[in-house]
Amino acid sequence: MPHYFSSDEISEELHAWLRLSLEPGLAPAQARQLLAACGLPPHIYQSSVQTLSRHIPGELAVQLSQEPVKELQALIDQTVQWLKQPGHHIVTLADASYPAALLDLHDAPLLLYANGDLGILQRKGLAIVGARNATQSGQETATDFAHTLATKGWCIISGLASGIDQAAHKGALQAGSQGAGTLAVMGTGLDLVYPAAHRDLAHQISAQGLLLSEFPLGTRALPHHFPRRNRIVAALSKGVLVVEAAKQSGSLITARLAGELGREVFAIPGSINSPLARGCHALIRQGAKLVESAQDILDELGNAQGDVCRDTPARPGPTPHAHDSLPEELRPILERIDFAPLTPEQLMRRTGLLATELPAFLAELELAGCIEALPDGRFQRLKP
Repeated sequence: MPHYFSSDEISEELHAWLRLSLEPGLAPAQARQLLAACGLPPHIYQSSVQTLSRHIPGELAVQLSQEPVKELQALIDQTVQWLKQPGHHIVTLADASYPAALLDLHDAPLLLYANGDLGILQRKGLAIVGARNATQSGQETATDFAHTLATKGWCIISGLASGIDQAAHKGALQAGSQGAGTLAVMGTGLDLVYPAAHRDLAHQISAQGLLLSEFPLGTRALPHHFPRRNRIVAALSKGVLVVEAAKQSGSLITARLAGELGREVFAIPGSINSPLARGCHALIRQGAKLVESAQDILDELGNAQGDVCRDTPARPGPTPHAHDSLPEELRPILERIDFAPLTPEQLMRRTGLLATELPAFLAELELAGCIEALPDGRFQRLKP
């Protein structure tokens, strides 16, 4: 069985795999059909036009029987040069290290581009996904869950997006050598980072975890790439946790795909007034498991390290010693602010403050890191 290709293995077989995956006009389904009929890619390119024409249109059969066009050869050469860099790998459908979980997909990628520790692919994975415009509280929840689960042997999988994805990757990285690492599935080629602001995070992940993509080098971020990325996230995971999601959300696509693949789906509930809780509530109504702590997930999926985790709830209530440095006049006001978002009108009713007084108190609490102003004008308390 061939091994994955890395910098010291540049072979005729690799060239054939790359060409097959990049061949202009050849759909992935057609490529898989050729693999089933002819064997490995070198056998495909050694086959006659007549043989190939039994499985693909005649003009494509002629194309495969000829030398690759200049643009295709240039991309193959570029990929080979990329592969020569430390930590860069290509894993093909025929490799022993190809993730078996991806074979549950009807359209499993022909090959995967990887940057980092390939051993990550053999670890138990749990996906944490959610809103790009997540609240600070939601991001803290994702970070806490990721950190706890990583220390219990679960590799945290996400999509390198802003918001919950970013927080989940960071939580897993914070576990350091005590954690099982993190895997970022990208919707671009591995030579590009989207969003660009996550370039440093991507470098951290490649150093301590793994970046993975099915897209060729140079592939830019396009809307239809992200549902494709999401199916990889779902397939690689034993379960998917959704932390904050609007009713129409890419995270819900990931959760739906996970359910169709027989993976567990978990969701964290939120305030009934929060738009970012509606997606999670919809999942729970559809059968997703409601979770309040990482232990809820471990009870369902098992602890990869065999010990018991008892962590704090996802959304803790006020603690008597929180924010001890606050001025005395601010403490009773803070105690009346929920972890669920509240409008200024609700805050005035709860605190007894006038409309002219409220903004100054809220500004002080926000500067002290006690509350968060949300984009829709509401406020919510933050975990101490």
